[in-house]
Amino acid sequence: MAVPKPTTCKEAITRWEKAKGENSTEAKVVELQFQWPPIEKMDGALSTLAACEKLSLSSNMIDKIAGIAGMKNLRILSIGRNYIKSLAGVETVADTLEELWMSYNPVDKLRGIGALKKLSVLYMANNNVKEWVEFNRLQECPALRDLVFIGNPIMEAQPDIETWRTQAANRLQQVTKLDGAPIIRV
Repeated sequence: MAVPKPTTCKEAITRWEKAKGENSTEAKVVELQFQWPPIEKMDGALSTLAACEKLSLSSNMIDKIAGIAGMKNLRILSIGRNYIKSLAGVETVADTLEELWMSYNPVDKLRGIGALKKLSVLYMANNNVKEWVEFNRLQECPALRDLVFIGNPIMEAQPDIETWRTQAANRLQQVTKLDGAPIIRV
């Protein structure tokens, strides 16, 4: 049986327009998750989504962030359950991005996260971050308030959940909610 060709972003956008009966260039929310065949590459077609504030590309086979530089209104990027290994490319929307949902990816380095000065929500559960030096890069995100980091090797390496919470909260003074629970500081 032949393996189907991956879906391109352009094809996914066209499908979305047909299904929704909307013009993608004017839509505030565009959901391209669970494409079949899956999307393998984010490309320039995404930059046509000029009015888009929330873009979902979850549950595809994307390996890197690209093609979003023209998305001048993007506030929420949902790219969980893909094959993304790094944050490279996300800095192109640093001026507007407030929420980055990217759980269940093999990200192990957080280089570049500091460019996201407006980032207030980061869902990064079940990635591959192992080192405190990488976790500490989140200190460069002054607006970060809500962080989900459960299921990363760095957390699993702690003796217990309280040790993890204390260590993480001490390193990220700006965060008020960790892994879904409020941080109580005395």
